[in-house]
Amino acid sequence: MIFQVGATLLDACVLSTLRKQDAYGYVLTQTLRDTLEISESTLYPVLRRLQKDALLSTYDRPHQGRNRRYYAITEKGLRKASEYRDAWTEHKTRVDRLLEGGGSNEQ
Repeated sequence: MIFQVGATLLDACVLSTLRKQDAYGYVLTQTLRDTLEISESTLYPVLRRLQKDALLSTYDRPHQGRNRRYYAITEKGLRKASEYRDAWTEHKTRVDRLLEGGGSNEQ
């Protein structure tokens, strides 16, 4: 991928992915890798920050003698994901217009 993914877009992608269902880190990384170039070492600090900001919560479930930490989106996280989606739609429309040769004032 040529374009780098900034922190805000990564947050938006994580929150949007978790809107569908809770996930543990490995599965979340694999899901995001379908679209973005991301490693687990990049993802875990993002998850911790989103949790600190009360956008995610966690819970543990036993699996083969170990606990898996699952991440779940909170109500605040759902609101933030919606805000990100709206902002992305507007941003994407503007960038598409520029890339297609139009000016920023065209509709």
